[in-house]
Amino acid sequence: MATIAIHGGAGTILRSAMTRELEADYRDGLTAALNAGWEILERGGPSLDAVEAAVISLENFPLFNSGRGSVFTTEGKNEMDAAIMDGSRLRAGAVAFVQNVVNPIKLARLVMEQTEHVLLAGTGANQFAAQQGVEMADDAYFFTQHRYDQLLEARDRGVVQLDHTVDEADLITEADERPKGTVGAVACDNAGRLAAATSTGGMTNKKFGRIGDTPIIGSGTYADDVCAVSCTGHGEYFMLGATAYDVSARMKYQNLTLEQAAAGTIARLTEIGGEGGLIAVDGRGNVTLPFNSDGMYRASVTADGEFIIDIYA
Repeated sequence: MATIAIHGGAGTILRSAMTRELEADYRDGLTAALNAGWEILERGGPSLDAVEAAVISLENFPLFNSGRGSVFTTEGKNEMDAAIMDGSRLRAGAVAFVQNVVNPIKLARLVMEQTEHVLLAGTGANQFAAQQGVEMADDAYFFTQHRYDQLLEARDRGVVQLDHTVDEADLITEADERPKGTVGAVACDNAGRLAAATSTGGMTNKKFGRIGDTPIIGSGTYADDVCAVSCTGHGEYFMLGATAYDVSARMKYQNLTLEQAAAGTIARLTEIGGEGGLIAVDGRGNVTLPFNSDGMYRASVTADGEFIIDIYA
């Protein structure tokens, strides 16, 4: 029954735009994160621990837009969002606008377990992080040259964008202004308990205190006793479609399978103009990873031990 799936963002990810070395690096990052979560499930651990461990690994990997690899705001800062949800208890924790927190997903879990709140943001979230003694790092830890180059380009072009664009790593000159990004994990443990976790650095060159779908429960992250979902893509549309919760609603109220419900949710996302994807598991260990973009960094392993790691459509 134990199952885990992860994603590292969806968007214009083209085989023709990827060097062999860069693709190998992405696959290594996905493999490490998948193993981090699967090891917990294999020894009978809870899904909540598994999704947190997987996302921590992704946050520590500088090629993904979360934690250490977060994109820069227009002011040249890293502002991060994260959310985690325990479907077995219908509890969630989330943070937005946090700075200098090494692993925002850890802070989101502390919000869930140590406060009566669901979402903390900005200065207050950072004060809570200090109070809880979470690991912090200076700005240099979060600096990655390719993210800073993306900021400079976005400033020059006067656009706001997220990380998986076709000019990633300067491999293609044609620019794609559609925003995508984020990392996440969903899992079902041996007891059938479901959990989801999502983390992001937001949008390159973002202004005005913009928050996307990641820390909004039901939009970018959701788990209950039916399924667990983590989303990635153009966050505004995931909020408009209540996309993460929509999968669960379709299963409950239309009596659809996980795969049918997730496919319907992505079709709805397409109808309203959104782009991206999601990963989802149900209480029987079924998994689905649909998307409507050119690619999505994704991986999964099921109870039979089958590992799948893929990038392109």
